[in-house]
Amino acid sequence: MSTLVPFLMADFLGTATWLWLVFITIVISLLVFDLGVLHREHREIGVKESLLLSAGYITAGLLFGLWVWNVKGDTAGMDFYTGFLIEKSLSMDNVFLMAMIFSFLAIPRKYQHEVLFWGILGVIVLRALMIGLGAALIAQFSWILYVFGAFLLLSGVKMLFSKVDDHPDLAENGMVKFLRKHMRVTDRLHEGRFFVRQPDADGNMVRWATPLFLALVLIECADLVFAIDSVPAIFAITQDPFIVYTSNIFAILGLRALYFALAAMIHRFAYLKYALALVLVFIGAKIFLVGIIGKTPPVISLSVTLGLLIGGVLLSLWKTRNDPPALDAEKTPH
Repeated sequence: MSTLVPFLMADFLGTATWLWLVFITIVISLLVFDLGVLHREHREIGVKESLLLSAGYITAGLLFGLWVWNVKGDTAGMDFYTGFLIEKSLSMDNVFLMAMIFSFLAIPRKYQHEVLFWGILGVIVLRALMIGLGAALIAQFSWILYVFGAFLLLSGVKMLFSKVDDHPDLAENGMVKFLRKHMRVTDRLHEGRFFVRQPDADGNMVRWATPLFLALVLIECADLVFAIDSVPAIFAITQDPFIVYTSNIFAILGLRALYFALAAMIHRFAYLKYALALVLVFIGAKIFLVGIIGKTPPVISLSVTLGLLIGGVLLSLWKTRNDPPALDAEKTPH
């Protein structure tokens, strides 16, 4: 007991170790309950279940934010909610890309949850590495924040001038070609398995990856690409690694759960990207304005971000009110 208390109170990346342990315990508990209790068998997840599961994850994130507010103060709490909102919003395009990947590889809906679940574990590790690196760079070189700000400004401007219907061609994607060239990939699924053993051209029994594993790798790569925008965006709000990481993970957990409801209507949010572009420009500009007008209060950052995103959602719903429904992944195999 005499050594446990100092360990729990010890500082780790600017936050007491016991706070990190509480966060890790909550996340592990949510994932175990998700896969071990709710989804022990492969089955299709309907829109209603997706919404309920997402509501549960979002509630957990909001309650965690209240706990952060109480333990670390109102500024930390406001920064958590701002980061949570930004990460969830910037990941909307990621949902669209996930739907494209599942469609391209003809992954049935009943197996998609397993890919997304195991993808979460990869996200937790990758985001930890990226955020740890970002925190170390900022601590060593404070000017790196201006690099983040310039990157966010350029990303926002680029997004503003991109077309609504700009979609990647996965058949020509370099990662897809690399994986198919360097891995044995089966032509069909083997239920919910990522790897199987079957004969090669010479009749030798060898390990093959299935399209399900290919989907997992592509989704992890997609998340890594999207993190290049979202991680600097949250570092521009706060440099507290605890707030940056926890808001990231809770937002991603809720978004993956919401995927099955969003995938069928993601086309209705086509104009949200312009609101996201303005959010990136706003956050990037904040960094350069600190020396002129001082640091923007967290409540203003949260209000502007929320206002822009609500405007983007409403504009999208109005502009696409007469659009036909999106095709399901199972109906468009490639």
